[in-house]
Parts: sequence; C-alpha cells; structure tokens
Amino acid sequence: MDLDRFVEDMPDDDAPGEASVCVVAAQPDTFERCRDGFYPCPQSYPRTRKSFEFMAFYRTAPVSSITHYAQITDRVTQTRERPGPMSEDDWKTLIDPFSDAETVVVFRFGDLVPLETPVANDRNGVRGAWYCTVTDLRTTSTLSALSDRARS
Repeated sequence: MDLDRFVEDMPDDDAPGEASVCVVAAQPDTFERCRDGFYPCPQSYPRTRKSFEFMAFYRTAPVSSITHYAQITDRVTQTRERPGPMSEDDWKTLIDPFSDAETVVVFRFGDLVPLETPVANDRNGVRGAWYCTVTDLRTTSTLSALSDRARS
C-alpha cells in the first residue's frame, strides 16, 4: 500500500482528463528520485522526443502498480560531463545498470499526485513507454485494461 494518499498536504488530483500521459516503469531507486521531481531517460529512447503533458509511474516494487503521476514542467538535456539535475551517483544508480548512454533527458515535474486507485499489475508490468490520458489512469484498474486503451 502507498501511504501518500493519506497525508494532509497531498496535491489535488485535478489534471484535465484529456491531458496526455506517458507511463514509464520506475525501479525503487528511480521512484525515490521522482519524489525529488525528476525522471532521467537516455536521449536515444523515443519518449524523449514525444509530446505529453504528464508522466505516470509504474512502480516495479514494492507495489507493482501505477501509483502516481505528475505534470511535466521541463525537459533538460544532460551529459555526464556537463552539470545538471543528475549527480554522478544518479548516473551510476539510475542509468548505468540499464544503458551505456552518455546523454539523458531529465524530465522535471511538480509534486507527485497519488492515484485514488492504483492501476494494478495483472500481467507482465510496463515495458518501454505507454501513452494514454489522465482519464485512462483514473478509470482503469489493471494494466491489461490500460494496455487496451494505451499506445506504446
């Protein structure tokens, strides 16, 4: 269970229903950085060039569900040699285990908004990026149902 839904200063779930969302997988270390307002992605991944307003996070552990979304406020290109939002430790923890990328796009966003009802994993999780709407996130209870609505 995610206790974010029960805190008093939780951001409102007031995004427009038709707003576009990119759903991505987030390992526990990556999700902790999402709590700090950023998600790094190798520049070679197609999602770095797509247009969307929000990002939603399929948490691989401990819940295996899409639990939160956030509004994108900026995209910052960063290389290992150029200072940016990511520290050297972020590169080692968040990028190196998955890619040999030298350039990333760091998606910056506002507060994470917990979904009232997480989208539960009833299949094999989220691979790559899925594109849907905020309404899809709010009204779908399982990944298989969301995959019927989403584009990848």
